[in-house]
Amino acid sequence: MLLSPGGVAVKPPFEGIDLEGVHTFRGPDDTQDVFDSMQKAKKAVVVGGGYIGLEVAESYAKAGIDVTVVDLAPRILNTYLDQELTDILQEEGSKHGFKFKGGEKVESFKGENGKVTQVITDKGSYDADAVIVAVGVRPDAKWLSDAIEVDDRGFVITDEYLKTSAEDVYAGGDATYIPYAPTGGKLNIALAILARRQGVVAALNAMGKDVKMPAVNGTSALSFFDYNFVSTGISQNSTKLYDGKVASKYVEEKIYPDFMRKENNLVHMKIYFDEDTHVILGGQLMSKYDVSGSIAALSIAIASKWTLEELALSDIFFQPEFDRPWHYLNVLALAALDYPFAGADNLLF
Repeated sequence: MLLSPGGVAVKPPFEGIDLEGVHTFRGPDDTQDVFDSMQKAKKAVVVGGGYIGLEVAESYAKAGIDVTVVDLAPRILNTYLDQELTDILQEEGSKHGFKFKGGEKVESFKGENGKVTQVITDKGSYDADAVIVAVGVRPDAKWLSDAIEVDDRGFVITDEYLKTSAEDVYAGGDATYIPYAPTGGKLNIALAILARRQGVVAALNAMGKDVKMPAVNGTSALSFFDYNFVSTGISQNSTKLYDGKVASKYVEEKIYPDFMRKENNLVHMKIYFDEDTHVILGGQLMSKYDVSGSIAALSIAIASKWTLEELALSDIFFQPEFDRPWHYLNVLALAALDYPFAGADNLLF
C-alpha cells in the first residue's frame, strides 16, 4: 500500500479569517474561488510572498486589479532566492502595479456585512475586497497516528526505502521527509515532481526491488512578469543546515556576445559551495531569457558532488545561435574560483 496523505493550506487563526472574500489557495476548489473573485475584485491583498502567493498576485496584477503582497519576511521569495535576485524582481513587479510590504505581521481582517474590506497589520491597514492567504502547507497525516508512526509535527516517518512503521505500507508526498543532497539530512520539500519520484520508488519496493529514495536538491522554477528564475540546493536562508563553511558568488553575465544580440540578454547567477572543498551546494539563475534548462546541470552537479573546478572546465557545447564559446555556467564557476580571466571579455573566444 502507498499512502500519500498530502498537505493542507495553513489557515492562521486571524480575526476575520472566515469573512467572505478571504481564500486559501490549495486545490481545485480554491482555484475556482480565486478565479471567480478576479471577475469582480478591485483591490486584492495576498498574505505570503512565496511561490503560491507570487503566482496569485501576478495573476491579479495582469487582470488589472490593484494588488499588494504582505509578508513577515523582508522580501519576496525569501526561502528560494537571494536578495540580489529578489531586488530585481520587486522592481520588475512595481512596473506592473505589484506592491510588496515586507516585514509586516498580519493581525486581523476587518469586514462589513460579512465581507472582507481590510487587512490589518502591525504597521498599517490595506483596503481589500479579495484576500488570499498563502503562508504555507502543513501535513495532513495526524489521522494516521494510530496506525503508523507520525512525528510531533504530523509528518509520516519512513525509512530510506519509503517504508512506514506498518508492514508493507509505504508513504510519500507532502506529509513526508525526503533526503536532501546538499546537507545529507532530510527535509520536507512540497514539490509535486518529488512526490512522483517517491511514488515510483515505493512501487518498485512494493514489487520486491530494493530501491533507496535518492537524495534531491529541491529544484524549482517560476516566472514573474518578464523574468524566469530557477533555483536548486542551498540558498542564503538555508546555509545553517550545512555542516561546514559555506561561500557564495554572484555573477551577471551575457548569454550571447554583443555582435550576436545587442538587447539585454543578461543572466543573473549565484552559486553556493563549500569554502574548503569547493563542492557545489546550490545555485540560482534568473534571466528574461529561458535559462531553466541550466538548473538541471547544477542539480546534477550537486548530486554528483562536483567541485567548482569540475564545473569551470566542464564540456558544454557551443553553437553561435545557442550560446557563446564559454557557457555562463563555466563563467560562474570560474568567477567563484576568482580566476582573473573569468569575465566575458576574456572568455569570448
